[in-house]
Amino acid sequence: MIPNQAFRPLPVSARDKLLEAGVKLVREQGYAATSVDQLCRAAGVTKGAFFHHFASKEALGVALAGYWSSSTGAFFAAAPFHHAADPVDRVLGYIDLRIALLAGPAESFSCVAGTMVQEAFLSSDAIRAACNDSITGNSRALEQDVSAALAQSHMQGLSAISLARHAQAVIQGAFVLAKAVGGESAAGLAREQLLHLRRYFDLLLRSER
Repeated sequence: MIPNQAFRPLPVSARDKLLEAGVKLVREQGYAATSVDQLCRAAGVTKGAFFHHFASKEALGVALAGYWSSSTGAFFAAAPFHHAADPVDRVLGYIDLRIALLAGPAESFSCVAGTMVQEAFLSSDAIRAACNDSITGNSRALEQDVSAALAQSHMQGLSAISLARHAQAVIQGAFVLAKAVGGESAAGLAREQLLHLRRYFDLLLRSER
C-alpha cells in the first residue's frame, strides 16, 4: 500500500492558499460549517485577500471543485497503471490505486467535490454543477479503458459510460460509509467496498476470455 499523499504542490499564491485551506476544512468539517474567517485563518491571509480572489464563499466553493478536480486528475493521469498493455489491467490498476490511497481517517482520503455536493446540491446550483463536473470528470477518464476492455472481452449490451459511472458511485459511496463509521475502521470499510468493485470488474471483463 502506498501512503495517503497530497496531490498538489505547496501553495504559494494567496488564492492557492485559500483553496488548499478549503480542501482541508471541507474534508474535516464540511462546506456549510466552514466560514470565510476560518478559511482566512487557515490560509494565513486577510479577509481582503479572500474577497480579492473570490466574490463570495459560494464562488470559492465552485473554484474549489475545479481545483480539486485538476489536481487529482493530474495525479491519476500520471499513474503507472496507464502503461499496462491490457485494458482490463488498466481498469483494475485504477481501482488498485484508489484502494492504495485509502489510509488514515476519512477526512484524509474523502472527496472534496463529493462532500460539497452532498450539502449544497439544493442550495447552490453553481456548486452542484461544479461538483458534477469534477466527479463525472473522473468517470470520463476511465471510460476509454473500460470501452477497450469490453471490446476485448466481447461483451455485448454494456455501456462503458455507465460502467465508469458505476465505479465512481461505488467510490463515492465508500467515502460516505467511511465517514459514517468514523474512527480507525473508516479506511478498512472503504477498502472493503472497493475490493468488491475490483472483483466485479475482474469477473465481468474477463468472463469471455
